[in-house]
Amino acid sequence: MKINGGIRYCEKGLTASLRAMHVQSELIGMYNENVTGFDKIGYQRKEPVVSSFTEYIGVHGLSQTVDDQIGRIAMSDNPLDLALANKGYFQTQTAEGVRLTRDGRFKLDKNGNLLTLEDAQVLSSAGTPIQLPIVPEKIEDVKINSKGLVSVFNKETHKLESVAYIGVVDSNGVIVTDPQVKQGYNEYSNVSLQNEFISMMPIIRNFEANRQIFMIQNQNLQKVISQLGTTS
Repeated sequence: MKINGGIRYCEKGLTASLRAMHVQSELIGMYNENVTGFDKIGYQRKEPVVSSFTEYIGVHGLSQTVDDQIGRIAMSDNPLDLALANKGYFQTQTAEGVRLTRDGRFKLDKNGNLLTLEDAQVLSSAGTPIQLPIVPEKIEDVKINSKGLVSVFNKETHKLESVAYIGVVDSNGVIVTDPQVKQGYNEYSNVSLQNEFISMMPIIRNFEANRQIFMIQNQNLQKVISQLGTTS
């Protein structure tokens, strides 16, 4: 006895062309997002992931991964600007909960709290907000070493007083022991514009090909409908 099995899949050409254009539009949007984020501090490139059945299930077969490679590091004139020369994320406390970011542009409020530009509290390696016991007269009196240890100069004792280690964790929330914090630097995105444009070219060509096929199919369908109307 012989058993034959298999999967047969058949659909209208117009539907297939529309689905393909929808998928390709989403892919182009992902690459455009990377291009837009080129000059953003702390931005990490998004890599589109296309599943094996995307041609059948459309945009539901698309997803994204984050490229965690180190971005371009440039000097800043603000001593509270920090960059990570190693993989990892700063922990900040927002109204929606703990948020991870590589944007290390920080500031101090009048109470000595270390904050992000959006006023979120910067957390220590112990998971608590970092607050300086002494509000320095100059921002330059705040020192942060490569391990993330925050210290502040006490003008009364003429010594640096240790405050806390900045909490740097990986994507799973595990503490990074050697974050290689660079004080007075900013990390820009890890996006290469050349690579993004090269990656978009075949997608744009496929979109145009599917658009042409759709237009031909649509014209043929209109012609058939017109002829049927004339015959009746």
